[in-house]
Amino acid sequence: MQNFYVEYNWEQLSGKAMATVNRWQKKMIEVLAGLSLQQKILLFAGVPFAASVLAFGVFLAFLFSGSFGPIPTYQDLKNINQNLASEVYSSDGVLLGRYYIENRLPAELDEMSPNIIHAALATEDSRFYDHSGIDYRAWGRVFVKSILMQRDESGGGSTITQQLAKNLYPRQRFWFFSIPVNKAREIVIAKRLEKIYTKDEIMALYLNTISFSGNVFGIKVAALRFFDKSPCDLTPEEAAVLIGMLKATTAYHPLINPERSTGRRNTVLALMERQGFLTKNELDSLMQLPLKLKYNVRTHNDGVATYFREHLRLQLEAELKKYTKPDGSAYNLYTDGLKIYTTLDSRLQRHAEKAVEDEMRKIQASYYKHFNKVKDGIPYGSESLLRQQIRTSERYRVLKGQGLSAAAIDSAMSRPVAMTIFDWKTGSDKDTLLSPLDSVKYYLTLLSTGFLAAEPKTGRILAWVGGTNFKHLKFDHVKSRRQVGSTLKPVLYAQALESGISPCKHYPNEHIVYDKFDGWAPRNINERYGGYYNMEGALKKSINTIAVQVILEVGVGKVIDLAKKMGVTSPIPHEAGIALGAVDISLYDMVNVFSTLANNGIHPELHSLLRIETADGKTITEINPPNPDDFYRALSEKNAGIITYMLTRVVDGGGTATPLRSKYKVKGAVAAKTGTSNDNRDGWFFGFTPKMAFGAWVGGEHQAVRFHETKLGQGSSTAMPICADFLNRVYDDPKFKDWQKNYFPELDSLTMDELDCYEVEVDSILQDTLIKITGDDDLGDEEPRMGSGTILGILDPEKG
Repeated sequence: MQNFYVEYNWEQLSGKAMATVNRWQKKMIEVLAGLSLQQKILLFAGVPFAASVLAFGVFLAFLFSGSFGPIPTYQDLKNINQNLASEVYSSDGVLLGRYYIENRLPAELDEMSPNIIHAALATEDSRFYDHSGIDYRAWGRVFVKSILMQRDESGGGSTITQQLAKNLYPRQRFWFFSIPVNKAREIVIAKRLEKIYTKDEIMALYLNTISFSGNVFGIKVAALRFFDKSPCDLTPEEAAVLIGMLKATTAYHPLINPERSTGRRNTVLALMERQGFLTKNELDSLMQLPLKLKYNVRTHNDGVATYFREHLRLQLEAELKKYTKPDGSAYNLYTDGLKIYTTLDSRLQRHAEKAVEDEMRKIQASYYKHFNKVKDGIPYGSESLLRQQIRTSERYRVLKGQGLSAAAIDSAMSRPVAMTIFDWKTGSDKDTLLSPLDSVKYYLTLLSTGFLAAEPKTGRILAWVGGTNFKHLKFDHVKSRRQVGSTLKPVLYAQALESGISPCKHYPNEHIVYDKFDGWAPRNINERYGGYYNMEGALKKSINTIAVQVILEVGVGKVIDLAKKMGVTSPIPHEAGIALGAVDISLYDMVNVFSTLANNGIHPELHSLLRIETADGKTITEINPPNPDDFYRALSEKNAGIITYMLTRVVDGGGTATPLRSKYKVKGAVAAKTGTSNDNRDGWFFGFTPKMAFGAWVGGEHQAVRFHETKLGQGSSTAMPICADFLNRVYDDPKFKDWQKNYFPELDSLTMDELDCYEVEVDSILQDTLIKITGDDDLGDEEPRMGSGTILGILDPEKG
């Protein structure tokens, strides 16, 4: 009954509806019968037209109301945000790198070659300077040639202004209406752009917003990427390559598809000739040229001073929080196109990076060669360290998250896969097949380094190298803390002088057991004892037994206080072992310490950030550099001069830094100190010239990774070569060649009298004889062969 009831009512309703339609149909026939032919024609033409007008009006209402996405206002278009990259500059005006989300740099029209503008006009919009944003003739051409005649070479109907609108406000999806809606939005935006900007301004905006594949936006970045030159230097054929890419950035990518790119380039050149931008002879000549690229990929991981830029980034983000834009919004380091100016010298930075690259290649080769001779040696540190690193690797965590068993994970970790690694031999990426397990082993065996140089008188940081490859090894060893070894001894002896101890006081080189320190018995590294040393001899030969006696006489607390005054920010334990460098301090802090010595005992404030500007050159903040007049004195000028003199003797008086002259042939005045921590985990070298303080560290990322021979792992074998290479490169540079002609201030006669300790130094002939007798030419980084050349050390074999 229920089904019948529904069916019955449906038939009843359908019948009523049909009756209504029939009545309207009869009325329409009656009306039409009373109309003339002319009236009938007007009726049938007018109704669709009126409906079209009504539909178009509704469409415009929806468009302007924002139903299809917001239409930017005139004010919005006056304040176009292009997500511009911020740039970091050196003190000598060289671009060091960028911070960005989109790799985009602005360029004014007068910074662009006319060839670029001509190529854009000929290819994209030949009547650009004649229309007001919409080219109606182009629409007609598209309709006839593209739609009716199906000819691809006819081009599109969008003007450069419309394309700019599309670049600024990307198209959206609206089901079947995407094309008409997006085109309509672009027409409205284009008309508004034409009212706000001049034609040249629109052209510049367009060329700054076009995408050239990947993360390359704008003609300036594209010129750098593909030809490594500024847009003002682009030739006609280079401009044609770049503009030709816009039709299909992958299909006409000159690196990926060079043949297609060349063909497209020639098409653009032909269009340029047709528009009168080239002569026929120029066209014929240019079309015969081969495609020449100078492809230069630059990312956050590439370029100069990568580790420094990351250090600076953290400082910039904190600094920018203090300021707001005129509209009250916050500055964005990645999108606001800021200009950042620093103290780094690009030439010194490049010398430092090259020194690190070349010397670390030799040191790494020495490390592998060394372990080929070590029986049962583990170059990656230890099996426990390997297991720990495997468990913290990304691939292990993924496999573990998939619920695989331990055996399945081990199997997957041992199976070779395609990967890109840092190749220490070339200093670049290398594509290879390697198991994740072997990859972990490989990276564990890579030694790390850090290098820093600063100007002592001002505190300006000049060069900063935090490691060997920022892309793969991001940890910055300028800031990492490691045990500094004997490089802290200059602070110890400086405090001894400040405490009134005579520089000529002699201490016995004895192996002493200190019962009050639970039987602590500090040793000299080569187990040689005997003789007596004054401060100069003990510092020059880096004698541990003497250093301990001095710190116990001076007081541990006083040495700690002086270290803090000279720049150490790390916690320092109140233990006598700090006399031997048993304390973790950063390379940054230690360069500050040696800068204090170089600055006659006045502690400089190291700094690197100078100024931040907006994209249009307005200063956001001027970071006033520290005033040297405000630097405080940490050490008396006299005693700073004495320690400086002693450190020059480390280099020139037969000390542990002698290879700086004999092996590496470094010229000019240099004061320096080597250092090596326990078990050769860390190699250090610090020094200064009259113009610059510098330091280097070399070691494993993990302390278990180390040389097993002191001769190979000591600071004079690892860190010193980097500093020596750097100094030689600096002095070979015409810009800095005169630096080696500077000398340290001479000590006055009274101070020199205090240093006249009446010691008999071992001359080179006698030293050579002793080497032949002992058969050992390795003086070591930390220890002497005998008591600093004293009479007792030479004549008493038991004590020598």
